[in-house]
Amino acid sequence: MAEHDENQVNRKAKEALDSSRGQGKLKQLLLWIAALIIGGILGWMNNPGLNELFNFVASVFTRLFQFIAVPTITLAVITTLAALGSNKNTSRIFAHAVTYTLLTTICAAAVGLALYLWIQPGNISADLIGAGVAQVPEKLGKITYYDHFLSIIPNNLLQPFLSGNVLSVMLIAAAVGLALAFMPKTENRDAFLKILLGFQEVLFTLIRALLWILPVGILAFAAQLAAQIEAGVIVGALGKYTAIVIGGNLIQFFIVIPLFLIARGLNPITVFKKMSPAVMVALFTKSSAGTLPVTLASAEQNLKANTAVSRFVLPICTTINMNGCAAFILVTSLFLMQNAGMELSLGEMIGWLFIAVLAAVGNAGVPMGCYFLTLSLMSSIGAPIGLMGVILPIYTIIDMIETAENVWSDSAVCAMTDKDLQGKLTDEDQALAPSI
Repeated sequence: MAEHDENQVNRKAKEALDSSRGQGKLKQLLLWIAALIIGGILGWMNNPGLNELFNFVASVFTRLFQFIAVPTITLAVITTLAALGSNKNTSRIFAHAVTYTLLTTICAAAVGLALYLWIQPGNISADLIGAGVAQVPEKLGKITYYDHFLSIIPNNLLQPFLSGNVLSVMLIAAAVGLALAFMPKTENRDAFLKILLGFQEVLFTLIRALLWILPVGILAFAAQLAAQIEAGVIVGALGKYTAIVIGGNLIQFFIVIPLFLIARGLNPITVFKKMSPAVMVALFTKSSAGTLPVTLASAEQNLKANTAVSRFVLPICTTINMNGCAAFILVTSLFLMQNAGMELSLGEMIGWLFIAVLAAVGNAGVPMGCYFLTLSLMSSIGAPIGLMGVILPIYTIIDMIETAENVWSDSAVCAMTDKDLQGKLTDEDQALAPSI
């Protein structure tokens, strides 16, 4: 009887705790929405003093995200591979993540191609393209696609971390993680791994603190964007081209990715609500790598994803799952080649679709990464890169939507992989690392 009463008390306490957490998350979401609205109103006022303050605050938060992002990626990949590297679950998780990544990315590019064929944007005048050459950064116009991939291979340990080269950091972290997984389980190995896990606990404490003050950052980001729109910096200058890129991103965001989730037995509205903090941060920071700390926190706190899945899938998806980037590279490449007088058959366009997907997989999740990558690709085939200068003023809004779509797709891949592997991971995997 006493045991029954104790169980009933424990159950009621758990229900009260869950209810309290739910109310706290609702208040947090309402606070973020309020910050978004207030920031938009203040930014639309276009007060020079306020704009300067908001730019400063936005820059501070951007630097904080960048500061946390690289060590988050590094430690998440190392500790996860160290635990799973010699485990059959490693290949299982990786296979699910890569499969969903390729499927969603191909779909994103296919949607962009379909819209391009339907809307059929016309050519831009030669004078406008010539004027756009001045807007293209000189050094970027000379970077080849070969140079881009060569820059991924690190030639020393510190440079990738100092420059924030996400793909190079991933390579180093994967190498260290696999080395720890396959090396003999000595005292030195265990001690080193404990130090890394200790650093990870400190990092997750910093992430919680950053989430607590995030409404201030959201207010500043929203004000900064509203001021840019009011000042006419962001305009739909290229009409049909802009409609294709943004329309394709929205179709992928609101239709294609939810269909993937529904097919795997997940409610897309529920998943989106739980991952909305990460999507919102991605919208303003324009960096999926910089958003990773919030994406991890949302996946583990709200989505309740297994840490073995979230800390393996999300860092990888941050660098290879680029839905919005694939669509932008394809549509922009076709647009530039069309303006260069290159006539492409449907088969050649489909070939470029897969080139765009592979290019997106090789892109780093940093602001304007897709723009730089497309510029490198087009300059290597002699396309009119002056058109990239014409696109540049409107790329700010495109980059925001693309990054939000990329993080939403990362979240979906994590949720689907977690659902597929429920009950199939060992207890050791479940206790992989400290919770955020």
